[in-house]
Amino acid sequence: MSTIRTVHGRQIFDSRGRPTVEVDVVLDSGALARASVPSGASTGTHEAHELRDGDQSVFDGLGVTAAVDHVNGEIAAALRGRDVFDQRAIDDLLRDLDGTPTLSRLGANAVLGTSLAVCRASAVANGQPLFRRIAQLAGVDEPVLPMPMVNILSGGLHAGRGMDVQDFLAVPVSATSALEAIQLTSRVRTAAATLCAARGLPTLLADEGGLSPGCRTGEEALELITQAIEAAGLQPGADIAIAIDVAATSLYDRNAGDYHLRRQEKHASTAEMIDMMSSWVDRFPIVSIEDPLDEDDWAGWQTMTRRLGQRIRLIGDDLFTTNSKRLAEGIARGVANGVLVKVNQNGTLTGTLDVVAEARAAGYAPVVSARSGETEDDFLADLAVGTAAGQIKIGSVRNSERLAKYNQLVRIAEDSALTFSRLPALAPSADAVL
Repeated sequence: MSTIRTVHGRQIFDSRGRPTVEVDVVLDSGALARASVPSGASTGTHEAHELRDGDQSVFDGLGVTAAVDHVNGEIAAALRGRDVFDQRAIDDLLRDLDGTPTLSRLGANAVLGTSLAVCRASAVANGQPLFRRIAQLAGVDEPVLPMPMVNILSGGLHAGRGMDVQDFLAVPVSATSALEAIQLTSRVRTAAATLCAARGLPTLLADEGGLSPGCRTGEEALELITQAIEAAGLQPGADIAIAIDVAATSLYDRNAGDYHLRRQEKHASTAEMIDMMSSWVDRFPIVSIEDPLDEDDWAGWQTMTRRLGQRIRLIGDDLFTTNSKRLAEGIARGVANGVLVKVNQNGTLTGTLDVVAEARAAGYAPVVSARSGETEDDFLADLAVGTAAGQIKIGSVRNSERLAKYNQLVRIAEDSALTFSRLPALAPSADAVL
């Protein structure tokens, strides 16, 4: 048995320059492990609670000193002398210590930073790669290198609402290795920047390193990314497919009961949103759409799933918020067929692993995802490999907080025992824009 000697938290800064929590765990052997916590801009109502100080005179109220104090006080005292290998017991203890369903008392950021650091410390104590330790905890016999979905164009809350739809991503379906996947999507990202510059469109970076060209409609953005794929010397659908994150909850006008597409200066009903996305799937090589409707529009999601669920992956992010109860409700209602997995939505590692297992048992595809406010912690790469999720969503191939995770995938890929996840290439539809 290897026991925890100390737990220490501190306030550091994420990729947006906002405070976040970092936690060190030191074992009785003297071994040290560290983890830090990301933060989202487009957040679901049902996520675990991120504790902020609220003092507007310091970091505009976004400080996390209270959460850090909880780490250094109650959490540190409760974990001292605990067996670092008993991850579930430690995570259960943290939830019980907090005593609220959403971890609002201690803060999900305080609890998660501790949970992840404990896992990393157990890997250090075992002398094993982190992804192997995660695989043990997840009950996965064969870890898998994930297919990345890479941010190319951004709008929504990731780019000052320069476009209504939040993200358009490239999925390198012809890649046979992690390194090739990164190389192919880098070509598309470079080609997109060149096209934007040639057309006088902005090439400023959004939160996740994607371009923010300010396309007025989703169709314009889809045409642009398709043209970028071709300009990179690649074939849309066969080499690079397209994924979309609509983040529709941020578009939903609860007073009007419809979706406000501000760039188009129009409102759209649920039926119109479904028709719009169906037309996109008909015309472009799209493999997945994330959050096409509001997080509580269960009836709309059911209609969308009946219409498109056999053709593409419909991924719930705000819909499920990596929450076992929300996912169970979605499965029972026949809603979506994929779940975005974000550790800070759940609040503990084992809680997150339970959601992945629940999704897999129901035939839902898990996609491990970063947040728009990230740190240079590369835990996410090991999580995707260790859970054999099959797909990872990190952001663009820009910015150090993104590249830290891509670089970790490259390192992990040196393990010759691992296979690379493949997605089927799409045959373009007859009227596809190519």
